[in-house]
Amino acid sequence: MRRFIVTAATLAFALVGGTAYAHPKLVSANPPADGVVASPTKITLQFSEKLVPAFSKADVVMAAMPGMAAMKMASSSAVAPDGKTLVITPSSRLPRGRYTVNWNVVSGDTHKINGHLAFAVK
Repeated sequence: MRRFIVTAATLAFALVGGTAYAHPKLVSANPPADGVVASPTKITLQFSEKLVPAFSKADVVMAAMPGMAAMKMASSSAVAPDGKTLVITPSSRLPRGRYTVNWNVVSGDTHKINGHLAFAVK
């Protein structure tokens, strides 16, 4: 019986600990990865965990083209009221081209997670 209790307690702590300290994972994005869309007024990245707003942000970069270097586009980013969605708002209309959203987020486990999402504007 004692072995059962110790095993059950160990399993319970392992499950709770894994859930409490999970890294945020990108669950969905709009526009979707590698999507081709009209110029978006906002870009949303939904994560699996609640984000720490002060340490979660993103930038939009227009890909290099012949005669033009890659260019960071003016935008702002903020965590939505649900706590799991990062909303990136371009300051002006994105012209036709390829873009990468480079994001950095932090959740309750305090580990910084980086990623990127590519899409194109038609």
